[in-house]
Amino acid sequence: MGLSSDQITTSLDWLAAREPAIARALETCGYPEPRIRERGYRTLLRTIVGQQVSVAAASSMWARLEAELGEDIPPAELLARDFDTLRACGLSRQKQGYARSLCELVHAGELDLQNLPADDEAAIAELVRIKGIGRWSAEVYLLFAEGRPDIWPAGDLAVMAGIGKILGLEERPDEKATRALAEGWRPHRGALAIFTWHCYSNPAL
Repeated sequence: MGLSSDQITTSLDWLAAREPAIARALETCGYPEPRIRERGYRTLLRTIVGQQVSVAAASSMWARLEAELGEDIPPAELLARDFDTLRACGLSRQKQGYARSLCELVHAGELDLQNLPADDEAAIAELVRIKGIGRWSAEVYLLFAEGRPDIWPAGDLAVMAGIGKILGLEERPDEKATRALAEGWRPHRGALAIFTWHCYSNPAL
């Protein structure tokens, strides 16, 4: 599960004590709510289902998958279904390829989502073996489902824009600059990422 409210508060207080701009943003925007997802296969499958479609469309597909495969959507059950059956659930050819990649790795025991490497980069490397799961999706999974405290998804548009707002930068930093800016904020970058999403959509900042 993701970072708790107490963990987020402790990390942001630590950051605010060292970075006046974060302290000012915290005073203006307040503490963000936790972002928590279930650890494991279903969360990653739901990520794949939700790619490049609306929230409503993703929810509809997920409901049809549960109706067809059962609430747990076991990997073996998905692998046993043919193209047309999964297509009727709303999964395009591409999404089926991604879903099957995930299910094959989990079903074969090649990917143990309950015991990913403790090292963040090693865990990301494991997750991106799944077709359709890139670095950003892996980082968000590790932050929301495992609550890893130092995950920093620098390639996320809202993280880039949010940290730009917080620091009062004239232009939105790119991914490389966003990654470099946060080096001094280890090991609390996970809470800061959640805070940047919180600030990004806050008109008061």
